[in-house]
Amino acid sequence: MVDESSHTMIEARGLSMFYGPFVAISEITFKIPKAQIVAFLGPNGAGKTTTMKILSGFLTPSKGEARIAGCDLKTQRHEAARSLGYLPENGPLYDNMTPRELLEFFGRARGLDEASLTHRIDAMVSQTAIESVFDKPIGKLSRGFRQRVGMAQALLHDPDVLIMDEPTAGLDPNQIRDFRDRIVQLGKTKTILISTHILQEVHAVAERVLLIHDGRLVFDGRAGELEKGASLEETFYRLTDYGRPPASAASEGGVA
Repeated sequence: MVDESSHTMIEARGLSMFYGPFVAISEITFKIPKAQIVAFLGPNGAGKTTTMKILSGFLTPSKGEARIAGCDLKTQRHEAARSLGYLPENGPLYDNMTPRELLEFFGRARGLDEASLTHRIDAMVSQTAIESVFDKPIGKLSRGFRQRVGMAQALLHDPDVLIMDEPTAGLDPNQIRDFRDRIVQLGKTKTILISTHILQEVHAVAERVLLIHDGRLVFDGRAGELEKGASLEETFYRLTDYGRPPASAASEGGVA
């Protein structure tokens, strides 16, 4: 479990999101300390992306608070953004731009001066290995290179916190291994929350697991604690009531 004496970099306090009568997430609470890689695990539709969008400032919760590096995302959005890099499942890439143009655009939007921007772009090109496609239109790049460009954009301002939503979706096995290796390296100095429904991702990169089902947090601990004599797959099926309708569906007259 989390060492409460460590400096908290990501915090969710009672996060809930309602769309009319539909409850997307309910009372999500957790803390993530500095330099920890956490897998946010759950089946499709469990509420992972909604939680990620709240933590990255793209959605305001119906209830609760979200903080990044101690900054409240409701009242200190710009301050929080300085410490946050966000890589959504379909990243903010413009197909008519080259990676060079995209990084220059985002760097200036973040207020980097020209010297700092040049230094950070050079560092990102090296770190994400996009030299060979640096001046090619993003629309012509493979899914793997697009993900690398998205990662470069998210890390451009050297944030302390990195939030990624399904970062390996659609990648081939070699690209997945490369991407996971990069995440592990980044996790030595940065706090990383990675949303996934791929169980192998947990073993490959994560020190800790948050498991969400039907909009509620049902497990918070280390992967070894999650398994406890059963395979991760078996525990996942049990905690997510695999083969049964979610509670919200049952309460609305779904099949029990």
